Amino acid sequence: MRGGRVRTGKLGRLMKSTVEPHEGNKVKLSVTIDSDEFEKQIDASFKRIAREVRIPGFRAGKAPRRLLEARIGLAAARGDALEQGIPQYYAEAVAEHELDVIAQPEIEVTAGEEEGDVSFDAVVETRPVVSVGGYESLRVTLDSPTVSDEEIDERVDALRNSFATLEDADRPAQSGDNLTIDITGARDGEPIEGLVAEDYLYEVGSGTVVPELDDQLRGAKVDDVLTFTADHPDPEEAPVDFTVTVKAIKEKVLPEADDAFAKEASEKETLAELRADLAERMGSVKKMQARMQLQQKTAEALAALVDVEVPEALVNEEVRNRLDDLAMRLQAQGLGLEQYLATTGQDQEAFVAELRESAAEGARVDLALRAVVVAEGLEADDEAIEAEILAVAERVGQKPAQVRKQLERNGQIPAVRSDISKRTALEWLVEHVELVDEAGNTIDRADLEIEAPTSNGGGDATEDDE
Repeated sequence: MRGGRVRTGKLGRLMKSTVEPHEGNKVKLSVTIDSDEFEKQIDASFKRIAREVRIPGFRAGKAPRRLLEARIGLAAARGDALEQGIPQYYAEAVAEHELDVIAQPEIEVTAGEEEGDVSFDAVVETRPVVSVGGYESLRVTLDSPTVSDEEIDERVDALRNSFATLEDADRPAQSGDNLTIDITGARDGEPIEGLVAEDYLYEVGSGTVVPELDDQLRGAKVDDVLTFTADHPDPEEAPVDFTVTVKAIKEKVLPEADDAFAKEASEKETLAELRADLAERMGSVKKMQARMQLQQKTAEALAALVDVEVPEALVNEEVRNRLDDLAMRLQAQGLGLEQYLATTGQDQEAFVAELRESAAEGARVDLALRAVVVAEGLEADDEAIEAEILAVAERVGQKPAQVRKQLERNGQIPAVRSDISKRTALEWLVEHVELVDEAGNTIDRADLEIEAPTSNGGGDATEDDE
C-alpha cells in the first residue's frame, strides 16, 4: 500500500475490496457488494420501515415486504439500505486491510444506487508511519541531581536570614535594610485610601509598593522627606504623588554560621551536621525533580526526530482528548471550563492556542513512539494485554471477563495493545538515553536513586525541604 501497491481483500464470498495509496497519507478504499448480499440490507430496511408505516390489517412491523414495496416502492428501501449498510461494509473493509484511519472518510457511491451490485469508494486519512533515525543515541539534559557547596551555602544563609535581628544603622539606607516610614499616596492633594500608612516597616528592594519607592529610599537618611510621582499599583488608575518620611533605618544582622547557630536553628549539634542534613534533603528533592524531568525530556527529544508535519486530524484528536480529561478533572471539583479560565485569569483564545501547541507535540511523540515499537519489536503480547485488563478490572471493581468483553465490543483491544506498546517503548528509551547535566557532564543513573533518609531530622532547618 505504501509503495504504490494495490491490496485486494475479500470479505466473504459476496464482498470484495481493494485499497491503494492516495494523496498524502490518505488511501482510497474501493468496495463492491454483490447484489445478493445487498438484498439482505434491503430486506432489513423494509423491516425498519414496517415498524413506522401503518398498513390496515397488520400490526406495526408485521406487514409483509410485498405490500410495503407496492405502497412505497423499492427506491426508498434501497436508499435506506445504502445509508445504513455502507458504513458497516466500510468498517469491515477497514478491519480486513488493517487500516489505521484517523479521520472520517469521504464516501462516494459509484454503482448500485438503483439496482445491481453496489460499489463505493472511500478516501480516508491514515496514521502516517514516520522514521526516527538516531533514537538509539538520544541525549537528554537534566538539572544536576548533585548538590553543590554553593547551594548548601545559599540554604544556610537563607536560614540565617530567618534568624536575623534588626539593629539601628547610623548610615544612609541601602538594599536589604528595614526602614520605618510614613507614606502618603495622593492625587490632586487628596490622600488615596490604601496608600496611606504611618510607622510602616518596609524592606528596601522588596518592590512591594511601587518600584520608584526603592529607588528613592536607597541613600536616604533618617528625617529625609521624599516626594515623587509614580504609576498607581493598579495599571488602570492614574499616576500617584507620593510623600515619604524616613523615621528609622535598621539593618539585618545575621547570626554567625557556627555550631551554636546550628544548634539554635535545628536539632543538629554542629554546623557540619546541619550542612550534611541539608545536603541529604536537598539531594532527595533534586533527584526527584530530575527523575520527573527524565520521561518528559526523553519524549521531547524523541519527538524532535520526527521530520514530517503532524496531520491536523491527529492534533484535533489530541486536543479533544486533553479537553475531555481537563473537563473530567474540573467536574470532580465542581468547576466548568469557563470558571476555571476566569479563576486562573487565562484568556480563552490564548488557552486554546497553548493547548493546541502542546497537543501537536503530544501527537508527534505518539507517532515517534509507534516507530520505536516497530523498530525494537516492542509490541505488547497477549499476556501484557491480560495484565492490563486485570489492572483495569481491579481499578473499576469489575471482573476481568466483563472488562475484556466491553473492550472487544467497542473494538478497543487494538488501542489497548498500542498504549501498552508505546508505554514500553518510552520505558526502553528512558533506560537507553544518555543523561547529561547543564554543563554537559554525564549523569550516572545511580545518582538518580533516592535513598531512605538516615535520620528524621527536625527543627527549622528542614521545614522548607519537607
